[in-house]
Amino acid sequence: METVGAEKTDADARAGGSSGAGEPSAGDRGAGPVIAGAGPVAGPAERATVRLRDGDPEEPPRYAPEWLRLREGADAAARARELLDPLRIRLADPPGRSGGLVVHDLGCGTGSMGRWLAPRLDGAQHWILHDRDPYLLHFAAAASPRSAADGSPVTVETRRGDVARLTPDALAGASLVTASALLDVLTREEIEALADACAGAGCPALLTLSVAGRVELAPQDPLDAEIAEAFNAHQRRAGLLGPDAVTVACEAFAERGATVRVHASPWRLGAEEAALTEQWLRGWVGAAVEQRPELGDRAAAYLSARLAACAAGALRVTVHHTDLLALPRPRGAAA
Repeated sequence: METVGAEKTDADARAGGSSGAGEPSAGDRGAGPVIAGAGPVAGPAERATVRLRDGDPEEPPRYAPEWLRLREGADAAARARELLDPLRIRLADPPGRSGGLVVHDLGCGTGSMGRWLAPRLDGAQHWILHDRDPYLLHFAAAASPRSAADGSPVTVETRRGDVARLTPDALAGASLVTASALLDVLTREEIEALADACAGAGCPALLTLSVAGRVELAPQDPLDAEIAEAFNAHQRRAGLLGPDAVTVACEAFAERGATVRVHASPWRLGAEEAALTEQWLRGWVGAAVEQRPELGDRAAAYLSARLAACAAGALRVTVHHTDLLALPRPRGAAA
């Protein structure tokens, strides 16, 4: 476990070598464990997971730091600010809490959720950053925000472990659980374990940017729908929930007595986001072809045309996501 205070500087985030260590380059994604823009892509016998306890240190990372940095601006613009007021109300005076907020960020990556949320909440905060990749944890800790919305201090620590074994005890003393782009790479059992843990701890959960399974491109192409369908099937491989994750999570939290709110959080990508759009396209089409190899020749021509339009500033893409806020009964509250 690493604890980091406000004295950490951005220079610390550059320690440890190349940001692409262990990851294939954008031109070599086809056989690698990560397809940039599509999130985690496992082999046929693998199941992607975010670990919250120590796992195999030799297991390669599934998210490239470059991709996480590239998408951070679009993520920040997309997250549903409409869910912040009910969250702030809940966090303002929780029963039995003394001191500042304790926030668990699951699958934190390079820490973009903390950089977005911590400066929007009042009061002292201690963030506990969970990820399976110690390299990403280092980046997240080093680049964490130093102060809350009202100037109160923000500190962080880092941990590793497995979401499937998350328990209420692991969340003892937690004020909030957050995650970004996590639910869709979980199984039903893992989401139920997360809901159990939050309900048992009486802890709210803000779970953002889960894929909704809908993409809109302008101008349209006859192959858009077929690529989208194949990509969604790829996201559901090996028991993962993909676009069904938010529905399952809503049911799981509601069954445990939580009040659940959802709000759309789409990426809206235009000419100014061309670099992100390019990498997203490569990953989106690459995952579709991995799911349905017979698309190969048509998909290659489609991708070439789409990339040319992107480079010319003539492509607009809306990638739909959903944010979820679950407010369980406070621990000890009457049923």
